[in-house]
Amino acid sequence: MTDKVVIIGGGPGGYESALVASQLGAEVTVVDTDGIGGSAVLTDCVPSKTLIATAELMTDVAGAAELGVNFHDQEGDLATAVSVDLGRVNRRVMQLAADQSADIARRLAKEDVQVVRGRGRLDGPGRVTVSLEGEDDRSLEADAILVATGAAPRTLPSAQPDGERILTWEQVYDLTEVPTELIVVGSGVTGAEFASAYLALGIPVTLVSSRDRVLPGEDADASLVLEEVSKRRGMKVLSQSRMESVTRDGEVVTVTLTDGRSIQGSHCILALGSVPNTAGLGLEEAGVVLKDGGFVNVDRVSRTSARGVYAAGDCTGVLMLASVAAMQGRIAMWHFLGDKVSPLDLKKVSSNVFTAPEIATVGWSQQAVDAGEITAEVVMLPLSGNARAKMQGVHDGFVKLFCRPGTGIIVGGVVVGPRASELIHPVSIAVAESLTADQVAQAFTVYPSMSGSVAEAARRLHHI
Repeated sequence: MTDKVVIIGGGPGGYESALVASQLGAEVTVVDTDGIGGSAVLTDCVPSKTLIATAELMTDVAGAAELGVNFHDQEGDLATAVSVDLGRVNRRVMQLAADQSADIARRLAKEDVQVVRGRGRLDGPGRVTVSLEGEDDRSLEADAILVATGAAPRTLPSAQPDGERILTWEQVYDLTEVPTELIVVGSGVTGAEFASAYLALGIPVTLVSSRDRVLPGEDADASLVLEEVSKRRGMKVLSQSRMESVTRDGEVVTVTLTDGRSIQGSHCILALGSVPNTAGLGLEEAGVVLKDGGFVNVDRVSRTSARGVYAAGDCTGVLMLASVAAMQGRIAMWHFLGDKVSPLDLKKVSSNVFTAPEIATVGWSQQAVDAGEITAEVVMLPLSGNARAKMQGVHDGFVKLFCRPGTGIIVGGVVVGPRASELIHPVSIAVAESLTADQVAQAFTVYPSMSGSVAEAARRLHHI
Protein backbone atom coordinates (compact mmCIF):
# COMPACT_ATOMS: atom_id res chain seq x y z
CA MET A 1 0.00 0.00 0.00
CA THR A 2 1.38 3.41 -0.97
CA ASP A 3 2.01 5.87 1.86
CA LYS A 4 0.20 9.17 1.54
CA VAL A 5 2.06 12.32 2.59
CA VAL A 6 0.49 15.77 2.84
CA ILE A 7 2.80 18.76 3.22
CA ILE A 8 1.42 22.13 4.34
CA GLY A 9 3.67 24.82 2.91
CA GLY A 10 5.60 25.11 -0.35
CA GLY A 11 8.86 26.61 0.91
CA PRO A 12 12.23 24.81 1.19
CA GLY A 13 11.02 22.64 4.07
CA GLY A 14 7.99 21.69 2.00
CA TYR A 15 9.20 21.22 -1.55
CA GLU A 16 12.47 19.49 -0.59
CA SER A 17 10.60 17.02 1.61
CA ALA A 18 8.11 16.45 -1.21
CA LEU A 19 10.93 15.49 -3.57
CA VAL A 20 12.37 13.02 -1.06
CA ALA A 21 8.97 11.47 -0.30
CA SER A 22 8.22 11.08 -4.00
CA GLN A 23 11.64 9.54 -4.61
CA LEU A 24 10.89 6.97 -1.90
CA GLY A 25 7.58 6.00 -3.51
CA ALA A 26 5.03 7.97 -1.50
CA GLU A 27 1.94 9.68 -2.90
CA VAL A 28 2.65 13.34 -2.16
CA THR A 29 0.42 16.42 -2.01
CA VAL A 30 1.74 19.89 -1.24
CA VAL A 31 -0.81 22.41 0.04
CA ASP A 32 0.57 25.80 -0.95
CA THR A 33 -0.79 29.20 0.02
CA ASP A 34 1.59 31.88 -1.26
CA GLY A 35 3.48 30.27 -4.15
CA ILE A 36 5.95 27.42 -4.58
CA GLY A 37 9.26 28.31 -3.01
CA GLY A 38 7.67 30.14 -0.11
CA SER A 39 9.14 33.27 1.39
CA ALA A 40 12.68 31.96 0.82
CA VAL A 41 12.20 32.17 -2.93
CA LEU A 42 9.51 34.82 -3.34
CA THR A 43 10.10 37.46 -0.65
CA ASP A 44 13.23 36.65 1.34
CA CYS A 45 16.42 34.77 0.38
CA VAL A 46 16.29 34.87 -3.41
CA PRO A 47 15.09 38.50 -3.71
CA SER A 48 17.39 39.85 -0.99
CA LYS A 49 20.48 38.09 -2.30
CA THR A 50 19.67 39.25 -5.84
CA LEU A 51 19.50 42.82 -4.53
CA ILE A 52 22.76 42.20 -2.69
CA ALA A 53 24.38 40.96 -5.91
CA THR A 54 23.80 44.42 -7.39
CA ALA A 55 25.15 45.97 -4.20
CA GLU A 56 28.29 43.81 -4.47
CA LEU A 57 28.89 45.12 -7.97
CA MET A 58 28.54 48.67 -6.70
CA THR A 59 31.09 47.89 -3.98
CA ASP A 60 33.50 46.53 -6.59
CA VAL A 61 33.01 49.62 -8.75
CA ALA A 62 33.68 51.86 -5.75
CA GLY A 63 37.07 50.20 -5.31
CA ALA A 64 37.98 50.12 -9.00
CA ALA A 65 40.26 53.16 -8.87
CA GLU A 66 42.60 51.36 -6.46
CA LEU A 67 43.05 48.67 -9.08
CA GLY A 68 43.79 51.26 -11.76
CA VAL A 69 40.35 51.36 -13.41
CA ASN A 70 38.78 54.74 -14.21
CA PHE A 71 35.35 55.54 -15.66
CA HIS A 72 34.67 58.36 -18.12
CA ASP A 73 31.49 60.05 -19.29
CA GLN A 74 30.51 60.60 -22.92
CA GLU A 75 32.60 63.76 -23.16
CA GLY A 76 35.67 61.94 -21.94
CA ASP A 77 35.73 63.61 -18.54
CA LEU A 78 36.41 61.44 -15.53
CA ALA A 79 33.09 60.15 -14.13
CA THR A 80 32.57 61.12 -10.51
CA ALA A 81 29.48 59.16 -9.52
CA VAL A 82 27.71 55.85 -10.08
CA SER A 83 23.95 55.65 -9.55
CA VAL A 84 21.44 52.84 -9.29
CA ASP A 85 18.08 52.47 -11.05
CA LEU A 86 16.20 50.97 -8.11
CA GLY A 87 13.03 50.33 -10.07
CA ARG A 88 14.95 48.33 -12.65
CA VAL A 89 16.86 46.47 -9.94
CA ASN A 90 13.65 45.48 -8.17
CA ARG A 91 11.98 44.36 -11.41
CA ARG A 92 14.94 42.05 -12.01
CA VAL A 93 14.76 40.84 -8.40
CA MET A 94 11.12 39.87 -8.66
CA GLN A 95 11.50 38.30 -12.10
CA LEU A 96 14.31 36.07 -10.84
CA ALA A 97 12.19 35.08 -7.84
CA ALA A 98 9.24 34.21 -10.09
CA ASP A 99 11.50 32.23 -12.44
CA GLN A 100 12.98 30.26 -9.54
CA SER A 101 9.50 29.48 -8.21
CA ALA A 102 8.43 28.26 -11.65
CA ASP A 103 11.53 26.04 -11.91
CA ILE A 104 10.70 24.37 -8.60
CA ALA A 105 7.05 23.92 -9.60
CA ARG A 106 8.14 22.19 -12.81
CA ARG A 107 10.43 19.89 -10.85
CA LEU A 108 7.59 18.93 -8.49
CA ALA A 109 5.31 18.20 -11.44
CA LYS A 110 8.01 16.08 -13.07
CA GLU A 111 8.26 14.02 -9.87
CA ASP A 112 4.45 13.51 -9.75
CA VAL A 113 3.95 15.72 -6.70
CA GLN A 114 0.44 17.17 -6.64
CA VAL A 115 0.20 20.83 -5.68
CA VAL A 116 -3.08 22.18 -4.27
CA ARG A 117 -3.42 25.96 -3.96
CA GLY A 118 -5.23 26.74 -0.73
CA ARG A 119 -4.90 27.05 3.02
CA GLY A 120 -4.44 23.77 4.88
CA ARG A 121 -5.20 22.90 8.49
CA LEU A 122 -5.05 19.71 10.52
CA ASP A 123 -8.49 18.19 11.03
CA GLY A 124 -8.17 15.14 13.24
CA PRO A 125 -5.73 12.21 12.91
CA GLY A 126 -4.34 11.80 9.41
CA ARG A 127 -6.51 14.43 7.79
CA VAL A 128 -5.88 17.87 6.31
CA THR A 129 -8.70 20.20 5.31
CA VAL A 130 -7.86 22.63 2.52
CA SER A 131 -9.78 25.88 2.15
CA LEU A 132 -10.02 26.77 -1.52
CA GLU A 133 -10.96 30.26 -2.68
CA GLY A 134 -14.43 30.23 -4.21
CA GLU A 135 -14.83 26.46 -3.78
CA ASP A 136 -15.92 23.98 -1.13
CA ASP A 137 -13.29 22.77 1.31
CA ARG A 138 -11.31 19.73 0.26
CA SER A 139 -10.33 16.91 2.61
CA LEU A 140 -7.03 15.06 2.21
CA GLU A 141 -6.15 11.83 3.98
CA ALA A 142 -2.56 11.32 5.04
CA ASP A 143 -0.38 8.71 6.69
CA ALA A 144 2.03 11.53 7.54
CA ILE A 145 1.64 15.29 7.65
CA LEU A 146 4.50 17.76 7.45
CA VAL A 147 3.91 21.34 8.62
CA ALA A 148 6.27 23.77 6.85
CA THR A 149 4.40 27.06 6.98
CA GLY A 150 7.36 29.34 7.64
CA ALA A 151 7.31 32.67 9.46
CA ALA A 152 6.41 36.30 8.79
CA PRO A 153 8.08 39.62 9.66
CA ARG A 154 7.44 40.74 13.22
CA THR A 155 5.83 44.14 13.67
CA LEU A 156 4.82 46.19 16.71
CA PRO A 157 1.71 48.28 17.39
CA SER A 158 3.98 51.34 17.61
CA ALA A 159 5.73 50.52 14.33
CA GLN A 160 3.21 49.51 11.69
CA PRO A 161 4.37 49.15 8.06
CA ASP A 162 2.42 51.04 5.40
CA GLY A 163 4.09 49.39 2.41
CA GLU A 164 5.25 52.74 1.06
CA ARG A 165 7.76 54.34 3.41
CA ILE A 166 7.61 52.13 6.51
CA LEU A 167 8.48 48.69 5.21
CA THR A 168 9.09 45.12 6.26
CA TRP A 169 11.81 43.25 4.40
CA GLU A 170 9.13 41.64 2.24
CA GLN A 171 7.91 45.04 0.99
CA VAL A 172 11.15 46.71 -0.09
CA TYR A 173 10.92 45.35 -3.64
CA ASP A 174 7.97 47.61 -4.43
CA LEU A 175 10.26 50.64 -4.21
CA THR A 176 10.77 52.46 -7.49
CA GLU A 177 12.32 55.65 -6.12
CA VAL A 178 15.68 55.72 -4.37
CA PRO A 179 15.34 56.64 -0.67
CA THR A 180 17.10 59.88 0.20
CA GLU A 181 17.74 58.73 3.77
CA LEU A 182 17.08 55.17 4.90
CA ILE A 183 16.66 54.08 8.52
CA VAL A 184 16.99 50.37 9.32
CA VAL A 185 15.63 49.30 12.71
CA GLY A 186 17.23 46.10 13.95
CA SER A 187 20.86 44.99 13.70
CA GLY A 188 20.40 41.23 13.41
CA VAL A 189 21.16 39.38 10.19
CA THR A 190 18.26 40.84 8.18
CA GLY A 191 18.83 44.41 9.34
CA ALA A 192 22.58 44.23 8.79
CA GLU A 193 22.19 42.77 5.30
CA PHE A 194 19.74 45.41 4.09
CA ALA A 195 21.68 48.25 5.71
CA SER A 196 24.88 47.05 4.04
CA ALA A 197 23.20 46.54 0.66
CA TYR A 198 21.48 49.92 0.47
CA LEU A 199 24.63 51.66 1.67
CA ALA A 200 26.52 50.05 -1.22
CA LEU A 201 23.80 51.27 -3.60
CA GLY A 202 24.73 54.82 -2.63
CA ILE A 203 21.89 55.48 -0.18
CA PRO A 204 22.61 57.18 3.18
CA VAL A 205 21.80 54.63 5.90
CA THR A 206 21.26 54.87 9.65
CA LEU A 207 21.20 51.54 11.50
CA VAL A 208 19.38 51.49 14.84
CA SER A 209 20.72 48.74 17.10
CA SER A 210 19.36 47.96 20.55
CA ARG A 211 22.54 46.03 21.40
CA ASP A 212 26.11 47.18 21.95
CA ARG A 213 27.22 45.92 18.54
CA VAL A 214 25.89 45.00 15.13
CA LEU A 215 25.09 41.29 14.68
CA PRO A 216 25.10 40.44 18.40
CA GLY A 217 24.54 36.77 17.63
CA GLU A 218 27.63 36.45 15.42
CA ASP A 219 31.34 36.16 16.13
CA ALA A 220 32.41 39.34 17.97
CA ASP A 221 35.58 39.80 15.89
CA ALA A 222 33.52 39.48 12.71
CA SER A 223 30.92 41.97 13.96
CA LEU A 224 33.69 44.45 14.76
CA VAL A 225 35.11 44.23 11.24
CA LEU A 226 31.68 44.74 9.67
CA GLU A 227 30.88 47.72 11.89
CA GLU A 228 34.25 49.36 11.21
CA VAL A 229 33.90 48.89 7.45
CA SER A 230 30.30 50.11 7.44
CA LYS A 231 31.17 53.27 9.38
CA ARG A 232 34.15 53.91 7.13
CA ARG A 233 31.82 53.76 4.14
CA GLY A 234 29.45 56.27 5.71
CA MET A 235 26.85 54.31 7.66
CA LYS A 236 25.57 55.81 10.89
CA VAL A 237 25.31 53.13 13.56
CA LEU A 238 23.33 53.95 16.69
CA SER A 239 24.29 51.31 19.25
CA GLN A 240 22.32 50.63 22.44
CA SER A 241 19.42 52.58 20.94
CA ARG A 242 16.03 50.98 21.35
CA MET A 243 13.18 51.96 19.06
CA GLU A 244 9.98 53.12 20.72
CA SER A 245 7.90 54.03 17.66
CA VAL A 246 7.98 54.66 13.93
CA THR A 247 5.62 57.23 12.45
CA ARG A 248 5.13 58.92 9.10
CA ASP A 249 4.16 62.45 8.16
CA GLY A 250 3.94 62.77 4.39
CA GLU A 251 7.37 62.06 2.95
CA VAL A 252 9.12 62.06 6.33
CA VAL A 253 9.49 59.00 8.55
CA THR A 254 10.42 59.53 12.20
CA VAL A 255 11.93 56.85 14.41
CA THR A 256 11.63 57.76 18.07
CA LEU A 257 13.96 56.08 20.56
CA THR A 258 13.19 55.17 24.16
CA ASP A 259 15.70 57.75 25.40
CA GLY A 260 13.76 60.55 23.72
CA ARG A 261 15.97 61.00 20.68
CA SER A 262 14.48 60.85 17.19
CA ILE A 263 15.85 60.19 13.70
CA GLN A 264 14.20 61.25 10.50
CA GLY A 265 14.50 59.77 7.04
CA SER A 266 12.57 59.22 3.84
CA HIS A 267 12.07 55.47 4.41
CA CYS A 268 12.38 52.91 7.21
CA ILE A 269 12.90 49.15 7.07
CA LEU A 270 11.70 47.18 10.09
CA ALA A 271 13.94 44.19 10.85
CA LEU A 272 12.45 43.14 14.18
CA GLY A 273 12.59 39.37 13.85
CA SER A 274 9.98 36.82 12.79
CA VAL A 275 6.79 35.23 14.07
CA PRO A 276 5.79 31.67 13.05
CA ASN A 277 2.85 31.08 10.75
CA THR A 278 1.17 28.57 13.06
CA ALA A 279 -2.10 30.25 14.00
CA GLY A 280 -5.29 28.72 12.64
CA LEU A 281 -3.66 25.45 11.56
CA GLY A 282 -5.42 23.27 14.13
CA LEU A 283 -2.08 22.24 15.60
CA GLU A 284 -2.90 22.32 19.29
CA GLU A 285 -6.23 20.62 18.69
CA ALA A 286 -4.30 17.83 16.95
CA GLY A 287 -1.99 17.44 19.94
CA VAL A 288 0.98 19.37 18.57
CA VAL A 289 2.86 21.16 21.35
CA LEU A 290 3.88 24.75 20.61
CA LYS A 291 6.80 26.52 22.28
CA ASP A 292 6.91 30.12 23.46
CA GLY A 293 6.08 32.47 20.61
CA GLY A 294 4.00 29.86 18.80
CA PHE A 295 6.88 27.85 17.29
CA VAL A 296 6.29 24.13 16.73
CA ASN A 297 8.28 21.92 19.10
CA VAL A 298 10.18 19.22 17.18
CA ASP A 299 12.88 16.67 17.93
CA ARG A 300 16.03 16.12 15.86
CA VAL A 301 14.18 14.00 13.28
CA SER A 302 11.47 16.66 12.88
CA ARG A 303 8.75 14.83 14.84
CA THR A 304 6.16 16.84 16.74
CA SER A 305 4.31 15.58 19.83
CA ALA A 306 1.46 14.29 17.64
CA ARG A 307 1.85 10.88 16.04
CA GLY A 308 2.40 11.09 12.28
CA VAL A 309 2.85 14.88 12.31
CA TYR A 310 6.24 16.39 11.46
CA ALA A 311 7.35 20.01 11.10
CA ALA A 312 10.22 21.76 9.34
CA GLY A 313 11.58 25.22 8.72
CA ASP A 314 11.05 28.62 10.27
CA CYS A 315 7.79 27.60 11.95
CA THR A 316 9.90 25.41 14.27
CA GLY A 317 12.29 28.22 15.23
CA VAL A 318 15.20 25.74 15.27
CA LEU A 319 17.52 27.80 13.06
CA MET A 320 15.99 30.13 10.52
CA LEU A 321 17.94 29.15 7.43
CA ALA A 322 16.57 27.80 4.15
CA SER A 323 19.24 25.08 4.23
CA VAL A 324 18.10 23.94 7.69
CA ALA A 325 14.43 24.00 6.65
CA ALA A 326 15.23 21.82 3.65
CA MET A 327 17.26 19.37 5.74
CA GLN A 328 14.55 19.17 8.43
CA GLY A 329 12.03 18.33 5.71
CA ARG A 330 14.25 15.68 4.12
CA ILE A 331 15.00 14.14 7.53
CA ALA A 332 11.27 13.97 8.29
CA MET A 333 10.55 12.01 5.13
CA TRP A 334 13.60 9.75 5.47
CA HIS A 335 12.45 8.95 9.00
CA PHE A 336 8.80 8.36 8.19
CA LEU A 337 9.46 6.29 5.07
CA GLY A 338 12.13 4.13 6.70
CA ASP A 339 15.19 5.33 4.82
CA LYS A 340 18.61 5.83 6.40
CA VAL A 341 18.55 9.01 8.47
CA SER A 342 20.86 10.95 10.77
CA PRO A 343 19.35 13.37 13.31
CA LEU A 344 19.84 17.07 12.64
CA ASP A 345 23.22 18.28 13.97
CA LEU A 346 23.29 22.07 14.24
CA LYS A 347 27.03 22.00 14.91
CA LYS A 348 27.55 21.03 11.26
CA VAL A 349 25.39 23.80 9.81
CA SER A 350 27.25 26.49 7.87
CA SER A 351 25.62 29.90 7.61
CA ASN A 352 26.40 33.24 6.05
CA VAL A 353 25.54 36.89 6.58
CA PHE A 354 25.46 38.56 3.15
CA THR A 355 26.89 41.91 4.20
CA ALA A 356 29.94 43.65 2.78
CA PRO A 357 32.17 41.96 3.84
CA GLU A 358 30.34 38.65 4.20
CA ILE A 359 30.51 36.69 7.47
CA ALA A 360 30.40 32.88 7.27
CA THR A 361 30.45 30.49 10.21
CA VAL A 362 30.27 26.77 10.95
CA GLY A 363 30.52 24.62 14.06
CA TRP A 364 31.53 25.75 17.53
CA SER A 365 31.88 29.49 18.13
CA GLN A 366 34.29 31.83 19.87
CA GLN A 367 31.55 32.59 22.39
CA ALA A 368 31.29 28.89 23.28
CA VAL A 369 35.05 28.63 23.66
CA ASP A 370 35.19 31.74 25.88
CA ALA A 371 32.32 30.40 28.00
CA GLY A 372 34.12 27.11 28.57
CA GLU A 373 31.51 25.03 26.72
CA ILE A 374 34.32 23.47 24.69
CA THR A 375 38.10 23.54 24.94
CA ALA A 376 39.66 24.58 21.66
CA GLU A 377 42.74 26.26 20.27
CA VAL A 378 42.05 29.30 18.11
CA VAL A 379 43.97 30.85 15.24
CA MET A 380 42.83 34.03 13.50
CA LEU A 381 44.61 34.99 10.27
CA PRO A 382 43.90 38.40 8.66
CA LEU A 383 43.23 38.35 4.91
CA SER A 384 45.37 41.45 4.49
CA GLY A 385 48.45 39.23 4.21
CA ASN A 386 46.93 37.02 1.49
CA ALA A 387 48.47 37.63 -1.95
CA ARG A 388 45.16 37.24 -3.81
CA ALA A 389 43.48 39.63 -1.39
CA LYS A 390 46.15 42.23 -2.09
CA MET A 391 45.65 41.81 -5.85
CA GLN A 392 41.90 42.33 -5.47
CA GLY A 393 42.23 45.31 -3.14
CA VAL A 394 40.78 43.44 -0.16
CA HIS A 395 41.93 44.99 3.12
CA ASP A 396 39.38 43.70 5.63
CA GLY A 397 38.50 40.24 6.87
CA PHE A 398 40.04 37.12 8.34
CA VAL A 399 39.96 33.34 8.63
CA LYS A 400 39.51 31.89 12.12
CA LEU A 401 39.75 28.18 12.94
CA PHE A 402 38.96 26.28 16.14
CA CYS A 403 40.53 22.86 16.80
CA ARG A 404 40.58 20.45 19.70
CA PRO A 405 43.87 20.28 21.63
CA GLY A 406 45.48 16.85 21.42
CA THR A 407 43.52 15.47 18.48
CA GLY A 408 43.79 18.62 16.36
CA ILE A 409 40.28 18.01 14.97
CA ILE A 410 38.72 21.16 13.52
CA VAL A 411 35.44 21.90 15.30
CA GLY A 412 34.52 25.32 13.93
CA GLY A 413 35.50 28.30 11.87
CA VAL A 414 34.71 31.84 10.82
CA VAL A 415 35.49 33.54 7.52
CA VAL A 416 35.05 37.28 6.98
CA GLY A 417 35.63 38.69 3.51
CA PRO A 418 34.29 38.82 -0.06
CA ARG A 419 32.47 35.58 -0.99
CA ALA A 420 32.95 34.17 2.50
CA SER A 421 29.87 32.05 1.73
CA GLU A 422 32.02 30.13 -0.78
CA LEU A 423 35.22 30.11 1.29
CA ILE A 424 33.57 28.51 4.32
CA HIS A 425 32.96 25.25 2.44
CA PRO A 426 36.36 23.60 3.09
CA VAL A 427 35.96 24.45 6.78
CA SER A 428 32.44 23.03 6.72
CA ILE A 429 33.74 19.77 5.22
CA ALA A 430 36.46 19.63 7.88
CA VAL A 431 33.88 20.04 10.66
CA ALA A 432 31.43 17.56 9.13
CA GLU A 433 34.10 14.88 8.58
CA SER A 434 36.15 15.55 11.75
CA LEU A 435 39.28 16.38 9.79
CA THR A 436 42.37 17.50 11.66
CA ALA A 437 44.13 20.80 11.12
CA ASP A 438 47.07 18.86 9.62
CA GLN A 439 44.79 17.15 7.10
CA VAL A 440 43.39 20.51 5.99
CA ALA A 441 46.86 22.06 5.92
CA GLN A 442 48.30 19.30 3.76
CA ALA A 443 45.62 19.52 1.06
CA PHE A 444 46.78 21.50 -1.97
CA THR A 445 45.40 24.98 -2.52
CA VAL A 446 45.80 27.16 -5.59
CA TYR A 447 48.35 29.95 -5.40
CA PRO A 448 47.35 32.70 -5.23
CA SER A 449 43.91 32.16 -3.74
CA MET A 450 41.79 33.26 -0.83
CA SER A 451 41.44 29.61 0.18
CA GLY A 452 45.18 29.61 0.82
CA SER A 453 44.42 31.47 4.04
CA VAL A 454 42.32 28.52 5.27
CA ALA A 455 45.28 26.17 4.74
CA GLU A 456 47.69 28.66 6.31
CA ALA A 457 45.49 29.04 9.40
CA ALA A 458 45.42 25.24 9.68
CA ARG A 459 49.21 25.09 9.40
CA ARG A 460 49.48 27.48 12.34
CA LEU A 461 47.52 24.99 14.44
CA HIS A 462 50.12 22.24 13.85
CA HIS A 463 51.85 20.77 16.88
CA ILE A 464 55.11 18.80 16.76
